Amino acid sequence: MESIPFNPILEYNSDTLLFIRKLYDLDKLERMEEAITILRDWLKKQDHIVKKNYSSNYLERVIIISKGSVERAKAKLDKIATFRTLLPQYFEPLNDLEKPLLNDLVTGIPSKMTPDHYRVIITNNKAKKIDGGLMDFYRYLIMIAEYMQCNDYLNGVEVIFDYREANLIELIKALNLVEMQQVLAIVMEGYGMRIKGIHFITTSKAIDTVVYLFKSALNKKVAERIHVHNNVDTLHKHIPKDILPSDYGGQAKSLLELSDDLKAELSSENYLKHYKEMQKACTNENYRRDDKFNEQCVGMPGSFRQLSVD
Repeated sequence: MESIPFNPILEYNSDTLLFIRKLYDLDKLERMEEAITILRDWLKKQDHIVKKNYSSNYLERVIIISKGSVERAKAKLDKIATFRTLLPQYFEPLNDLEKPLLNDLVTGIPSKMTPDHYRVIITNNKAKKIDGGLMDFYRYLIMIAEYMQCNDYLNGVEVIFDYREANLIELIKALNLVEMQQVLAIVMEGYGMRIKGIHFITTSKAIDTVVYLFKSALNKKVAERIHVHNNVDTLHKHIPKDILPSDYGGQAKSLLELSDDLKAELSSENYLKHYKEMQKACTNENYRRDDKFNEQCVGMPGSFRQLSVD
């Protein structure tokens, strides 16, 4: 791509495209085109991967989030396709984004990036009671991850969980470690989302249990990037104040407004069509060599011993 296409909710720094390409020695157009061609040719030869055709922009974003490595990009395309086959429950599109759970877990993305080209994602958990688990929220997160994969151009993400109004005991009861491991694997290994920091805002002592569960679900490197804040003032030491929502001391729209904007994008006819089409970007395990299944799939969170592939 010659420039990052316009997006109604995402803005970029003036040097984002060139900076990130140069970071991975892909600032010369012919090098990026060569990488995309290699990835396309590889896809054609993978009998077990059902979807072969992706736009050049989509593949470029996969390569960028893979730190410019075509080999990593291959692994991520294979992994996300495999996740869609083995864990289809997370990829079911949500046609109703006004579910009580999603209104209690208000999630938004400030339009501006950090100076080092990271995107900020914020969830304010207002839930006093959580009935029926967190699956709808996990599905919503996967819809966001896919939206970012096909629209964003970034270095990674800073994640904020605001628990100041939450009933953390209810949250702890709703958290399932296997589900946490699975959804984090989809986001980080499948979509390749690089997490620079995870920030919790709360004064509750119950946060220790939440942090323990997150650390149990994350690899050690990312687990060390967890920060707990008593208020937004210490958060400003990690994330520039001006890009945060107005109710977090910043200059962006309020979190509720950002949430409404995000929901409008994810519920649009064009995006839902894309998302449902991407459900087909899975694998046919009948065509994967058994040794490759063991190598690539058995280590995934959860058990797949009962998997039956038609």
